[in-house]
Amino acid sequence: MGVDLESLSEATSGAIGSLLSTTILYPLDTCKTRYQADVGAHGQQKYRNLLDVLQEAISTRQVLSLYQGLGTKNLQSFIAQFVYFYGYSYFKRLYLERSGAKRIGTKANLVLAAAAGACTALVTQPLDTASSRMQTSAFGKSKGLWKTLTEGTWSDAFDGLGISLLLTSNPAIQYTVFDQLKQRLLKGNGNKAGNSSSPEALSAFSAFLLGAISKSIATFMTYPAIRCKVMIQAADSDDDGTKKAQRKSKKTLPGVIYAIWRSEGVPGFFKGLHAQILKTVLSSALLLMIKEKISATTWVLILATRRYLLLTRGRLKSA
Repeated sequence: MGVDLESLSEATSGAIGSLLSTTILYPLDTCKTRYQADVGAHGQQKYRNLLDVLQEAISTRQVLSLYQGLGTKNLQSFIAQFVYFYGYSYFKRLYLERSGAKRIGTKANLVLAAAAGACTALVTQPLDTASSRMQTSAFGKSKGLWKTLTEGTWSDAFDGLGISLLLTSNPAIQYTVFDQLKQRLLKGNGNKAGNSSSPEALSAFSAFLLGAISKSIATFMTYPAIRCKVMIQAADSDDDGTKKAQRKSKKTLPGVIYAIWRSEGVPGFFKGLHAQILKTVLSSALLLMIKEKISATTWVLILATRRYLLLTRGRLKSA
């Protein structure tokens, strides 16, 4: 079986879009992650709101530390989005070919998106864990990627994998909602699928708006699991002298749930929801907007590269 060029185009444009959006919004992501990971005893928390994180960075003259872990996050984001978009696009094409259906229903779309998300989580979990630990370590004291990954056991690099697999429902919900809204919008604009030699594209504003709506819905539905995952990954970054046994208990899902319930109650499971929605909605909307705008260019470049390679191969054979 040859390379699926349309899936490759989707994966490349999605990965580039993710790289750009992650870089632009990274300081906000760092503030969000540190705020989510903050759980103090008896409700005594270090950060009252998202701005407290920014004020700490400014007051300690560590503003540039808001970018600590950016390289790791970009690497994780690029690989994750490439794997996800390639898998998602490939699974959709395979489903249509095998089933003979003309379009993919909502249920099938959810399953395909979840399958692509599971593949992504397995491949990128160590990088995801490392980036979370870098973001939540003390300002100016973040360790490099290799040292962060090797300071514990190999299994520690996969902290939160179970929740990451559970959270495959997040992009599954997001991209299913996005695709359904996109199809309806394109249909309403009189565009017919399959009549163009290149993938259909939304306008920048439409892609941004649909990306924001779809990600808001997915984030709200999965947020308690998102916060638990951040706390599990950040548990080893605590600098408060907590006993090792207590840190170990915080790396389990029951331990994290109990810690949140004991110190914050039910509202604690939604602490930082506004920050998560702000960051992820902006990031997702930017990603999808960039992806939609460069997908046609990426498609043309891939076709041109393929044509060049075929011509080169033909010349070599005739020589």
